[in-house]
Amino acid sequence: MRPRFLFIFLLLSSLTVPGRTIKVREPVRFLALGDSYTIGQSVAITERWPVQFINGLTNLGYNVDELKIIAQTGWRTDNLKSAIGEQLPLTGYNLVSLLIGVNNQFQGGSQAAYANEFEALLQQAIFLAGGSPSHVFVLSIPDYAYTPFGNGNPAISDAIDEFNEINRIISEEYQVSYIDITPISRKGLAQPELVAADGLHPSGLMYAQWVQEVLKRVEREVGMSENQLNEGEVSFSLLNRHLKMNNMGSDAGLSIYDENGKKVMEDRLPFGEMKTVNLERFTEGLYFLVVRNQKRVIYTKKLLLF
Repeated sequence: MRPRFLFIFLLLSSLTVPGRTIKVREPVRFLALGDSYTIGQSVAITERWPVQFINGLTNLGYNVDELKIIAQTGWRTDNLKSAIGEQLPLTGYNLVSLLIGVNNQFQGGSQAAYANEFEALLQQAIFLAGGSPSHVFVLSIPDYAYTPFGNGNPAISDAIDEFNEINRIISEEYQVSYIDITPISRKGLAQPELVAADGLHPSGLMYAQWVQEVLKRVEREVGMSENQLNEGEVSFSLLNRHLKMNNMGSDAGLSIYDENGKKVMEDRLPFGEMKTVNLERFTEGLYFLVVRNQKRVIYTKKLLLF
């Protein structure tokens, strides 16, 4: 077991998570584009990953205004493009996700056609996000070989890898955050609870793990680094898993959330008092600290416990 002094307190921007951060502007108006994985085939509405994602943002103190999903089971890139065109104009969104391609692969579509159509969709996603690549993120295609339907077929995995190489390279060219959830999808045969009852699609539990990966990349767009956010109102020190905070603003409350967006601790942070928070009972992992007064979030930190 690691000794307690190996507790490291880091900003999310300094974590060793590859790729770009996702800038989130408030109020959040989120548009999710995709296929069966985005619409949540065979799971309850509340278990869809976009719904779990906005719930996670809300729990972290973000003001979420809207979620819109344009997705349907069986859609390829061309189907999604047509559906978006039918619903234009789509205005006012400041966060857009894109997950598409499994049906291009499953239905025998060419990789060249996929590359062209995926690039066009990513261009449109950036446009719909106000022209800002930092407000767009792409999720990799899950590997359905690791389901009872796929039965561990390595040819499926090889093809998914090839399609993902295409969407990853294009995402990097456009400086869009790329979330590789394919390794999570490859737990499906070893952990049957991660597969929905239809034997093909992810369960709500797997979608929750996807959301954890997305939330690791989220960064509030405030025009300053997080460490500077209202630093005059809250100060802290840390020693042996005991976090000491001094509130020099107004009466506030503090909350700590885990990677799933679940609140694991809540307490008061009165004005002018030193507060000690004991973190000894927490397991290793990423946590989010949020301090709110009656009107707004005044302080946020990311905690990585080893």
